[in-house]
Amino acid sequence: MPKAKVTLSGSALRDLRGIRAWYAEEGVADVGTRLVADILTHIEQLTDHPDSGRVVPEFQQPFLRELIHLPFRIVYRHDPGQVRVVRIWRSERRLRLPPGVDDAPNR
Repeated sequence: MPKAKVTLSGSALRDLRGIRAWYAEEGVADVGTRLVADILTHIEQLTDHPDSGRVVPEFQQPFLRELIHLPFRIVYRHDPGQVRVVRIWRSERRLRLPPGVDDAPNR
């Protein structure tokens, strides 16, 4: 099976920077750095297993999935041959996605 190309959206990159910044402000920058590295490692599994996350319950669209990396949700869109991580949010936050993410995939 061919590997999927995995990319991170601008919003996902901002989320990761925000996670790291929050822990730095709390005086535990090393925790934030380690957590971001662990999240990125978790995302790497999508290269070989793009359907390994569950369908996002709020939307019930088979192409919109999430990995749980407590206390975060890693939300991604899986289209043929590619995965795009769109948000990395604390799991208790309501999910809102950037415009166009919840559109039907081009198949």
